[in-house]
Amino acid sequence: MIERIRTTGALALTVALLGAAPLAAQSGGVSLALGTQGPTAELEDLDGNAVNLLDYVEAGQPAVLEFWATWCEQCEALQPQIDRMQADYGDQVSIVAVAVGVSQSVRRVQRHVEEHQHDYPYLYDKRGAAVRAYNATTTSIVVMLDADGKVAYTGVGTDQDLIGAVQRLLPSESR
Repeated sequence: MIERIRTTGALALTVALLGAAPLAAQSGGVSLALGTQGPTAELEDLDGNAVNLLDYVEAGQPAVLEFWATWCEQCEALQPQIDRMQADYGDQVSIVAVAVGVSQSVRRVQRHVEEHQHDYPYLYDKRGAAVRAYNATTTSIVVMLDADGKVAYTGVGTDQDLIGAVQRLLPSESR
C-alpha cells in the first residue's frame, strides 16, 4: 500500500513538473511569463519621493529592470554586464535598478550609488510593491521589457547573458 502511494505521488509530481516545464523554459523560471505586460508599481526615489516604476522606462524603448541589493554578491557579479549595457546601449535601453527593501536602508543604497557613480536610476522598493508586481522573490532577478512594455526576458543569478538578451531586443542595425 505504501509503495502504491509513493508511486502515485511520484507520478503526480512528474506530471506537475512536466506541465510546468514550458513556463519555466519560457521565462527562466522566475518573475513573470514572457509576453506579460510589465506592471507598474509605486516605489520611492532615493530622496523618499513616491514614484512610478514605469515612469523611468522610456516609451518605445526596451527596459532592463534589476532587482538588486547592496549585500547581494550575485548582483555584484552581474554589475559589469549592467555597466557594459549602459555604456554600449544606454541611449537605446532604459536601465533601472530596483533596490529591494530587505536588510538595507535607503541611506545604504545612496552610499552605494555615490561610491559607484552609475548613470541610471536607482529606486527604493521600501514596501515591496515592485517585488510583488514582478514576482521577484530574490535578488539578482533581471526582467527585460520589449519596446511595447511586455516581458521579453527574465533570469536570475550570475549565469545570465544580459548583453545577449538586450541585443536580441534591439533592432539589428542598432547592435
